[in-house]
Amino acid sequence: MNPARLRPFPVSVVALGPGSQGDEAPAYLPLPSMATFAAPRLPDDAAPQTVAAAARLLGAYLERLGEEGFAGGTQLDLLPLDAGQREVITQSLGFGELSAFTTAPQHWRVQETAFAGLWRVLQLADDGGVRVDRLETGPIPPVLGHMMAANARVELALPDYPPGTMNAPALVEEIRQQAAAWRPGQPAHVINLTLLPVSEADLDTLYGWLGHREVALLSRGYGNCRITSTRLANVWWVQYFNSMDTLILNSLEITAMPEVALAAEEDFADTTQRLGEYLDLLAEPV
Repeated sequence: MNPARLRPFPVSVVALGPGSQGDEAPAYLPLPSMATFAAPRLPDDAAPQTVAAAARLLGAYLERLGEEGFAGGTQLDLLPLDAGQREVITQSLGFGELSAFTTAPQHWRVQETAFAGLWRVLQLADDGGVRVDRLETGPIPPVLGHMMAANARVELALPDYPPGTMNAPALVEEIRQQAAAWRPGQPAHVINLTLLPVSEADLDTLYGWLGHREVALLSRGYGNCRITSTRLANVWWVQYFNSMDTLILNSLEITAMPEVALAAEEDFADTTQRLGEYLDLLAEPV
């Protein structure tokens, strides 16, 4: 099996860390690494009054988070703010492990902040202008699932099976049955293609039949996890790459959203505490 062909993710990812710097780098095995929380930094040229205004806005938002909780989907509209305040908020919240985008029927960009369960959500116009710019909380912004549902079908016609096909017919039938039977609240049904005897023709058939469509997510934790929607409702490609950008797991998940993309409620408790501590630092006199 050729790993280079197992990449239905539409964005190239630049590898960082040991082993990513070309032929001149030492050829030793990289040590595992996991991202840890680091307090964001403000822009060096931010005016004190702009920082103070942004801190007040985030402070009021933090109070709402305490009242409405993790699953409340608490939103804060940033679009009315001036560019300076939006930049201070962007830098204050930092960037977390997961980012996502959609290409149809609308263009959305989602970025987890450095505070787990707190997301920056933007909708872009065709000309690149910003239509929506907001913060919101929850396991993941629902708009990603909505865009998957808007583009996917509940049933696909059976594919053609080229010479060399071995297990594609059985896999197609399993995917069709599981996708039709899956209901919200049920655990994900996972098909681990890495552990199955599949030929190049099998993989070509699955890729051609399911495709990779308009919703894509990248989670940077231990290596990279790349997730893309398919043309069949609730069926996602989920692929794990190590820090050398080598494919180590190729799978399909039948669920509303793969669990690896979701923020956990217990992490959100840390988010509110850390955000409160960070805002206290902003309030201290320079």
